[in-house]
Amino acid sequence: QVLLAESGGGLVQAGASLRLSCLVSGLVFGRTSSIHTMGWFRQPPGEEREFVGRIAGSSGSPYYADSVKGRFTIARDNAENTVYLQMNNLKPEDTAVYYCAFRRGLGAITPAAYDYWGQGTQVTVSS
Repeated sequence: QVLLAESGGGLVQAGASLRLSCLVSGLVFGRTSSIHTMGWFRQPPGEEREFVGRIAGSSGSPYYADSVKGRFTIARDNAENTVYLQMNNLKPEDTAVYYCAFRRGLGAITPAAYDYWGQGTQVTVSS
């Protein structure tokens, strides 16, 4: 059983930064680094869940949605079994519940492709 726990959300003003963390338990990153992907998604109020970015288990190469490219950065710390989402220059349209997700396999951008999910953390950006 893989468990994911996000933290770091909050209420900030436009232009501010936040760093979200996703602690992964139930597996060791180092042992599965070649066969999994960690993804970040968000769900704005009244909308469907959408892809934010992902990072590969083998190479650690990140991939981002166009809406966040250049502002958000994904990184992983295998020693801490943690994945981070650094969000800079936040905009009101970034307001959403943010989720991390785990996929046993190569990269994907659709929520249905991911096997395990965290409970989400709220990010609210005021104008």
